[in-house]
Amino acid sequence: MTTTEHRTASALQELAKRAGRELEDAPALEILRWGVETFGARFCVTSSMEDAVVAHLAARVRPGVDVVFLDTGYHFPETIGTRDAVGAVMDVNLITLTPRQTVAEQDAEHGPRLHDRDPDLCCALRKVAPLEAGLAGYDAWATGLRRDESPTRAGTPVVGWDARRGKVKLSPIARWTQEDVDAYVTEHGVLTNPLLMDGYASVGCAPCTRRVRAGEDARAGRWAGRGKTECGLHG
Repeated sequence: MTTTEHRTASALQELAKRAGRELEDAPALEILRWGVETFGARFCVTSSMEDAVVAHLAARVRPGVDVVFLDTGYHFPETIGTRDAVGAVMDVNLITLTPRQTVAEQDAEHGPRLHDRDPDLCCALRKVAPLEAGLAGYDAWATGLRRDESPTRAGTPVVGWDARRGKVKLSPIARWTQEDVDAYVTEHGVLTNPLLMDGYASVGCAPCTRRVRAGEDARAGRWAGRGKTECGLHG
């Protein structure tokens, strides 16, 4: 079967299961190479523009690889600047997804500051729904999830099955530590979000992200005080 032929959901799930076992101890580049060779044009990388590490790794394997970014309308200016810089200097095909409604249109329908009153709904409208639409043409997507980021991500497989979307999901740096990321950024001069140098360990939408305090895990600054740890993109 070539990468242009259609695979059923059951076939994709079996691919993910087998690759997850076989690639568990593989380097990130090898995991991404498997994704590119297996899925061809039906493979993409997603990036929050916290940094461009996975995009950089994927571009080494496949120059011009699709890199998908969600512009929620609530991003820090630094995040949009990082996206623009990645598109300008890296050998990637940058694709920006946007929600169905602008922030103003959402405010008109649901009331202002939905992110404060119902952050799950806000994330569903501005992140989950646009990503599902944007991934429709792909069989597999790669993320920058790492096991050391938070307890909720400790079991992240390097290759797994995204049951919600019926796609194979790669997390090629799942086994990396923050030290590994920092070393790669330094060695290759990879673009990173300036907010990472200003006390932010994880960068999301501006209204729902704060700097982390000493001793907190990297995701503690996301939805602080709201009893929420994930946006819904990753389960």
